[in-house]
Amino acid sequence: MELKELQVKVDTWITTTGVRYFNELTNLGILMEEVGELSRIIVRTYGEQSFKDSDKEKNIADEMADILWVLTALANQCNVDLEKAMEHNFEKKQARDAKRHLENKKLQP
Repeated sequence: MELKELQVKVDTWITTTGVRYFNELTNLGILMEEVGELSRIIVRTYGEQSFKDSDKEKNIADEMADILWVLTALANQCNVDLEKAMEHNFEKKQARDAKRHLENKKLQP
């Protein structure tokens, strides 16, 4: 799915099934909650903490999709074209970091 299509699908769902968008601050809070949920699952999957019973049904892909959903809703609300934003971000990183990581001794094998 292209990012533009994702933005349209999220908008369509929100304005029909979801009735309307939550305000931007509410969606920011929801985004932070979702990031926290992803963090919790990653910490328990790859870190030293064990899973609680309430975490066992959750999975990383679903938590990432929840984050992408809310981020897409915020992009729609803030009139951000995610495809253009990502293209610009790649250009910025390429110009700024073209050699930076190659020259980072901490990343060398």
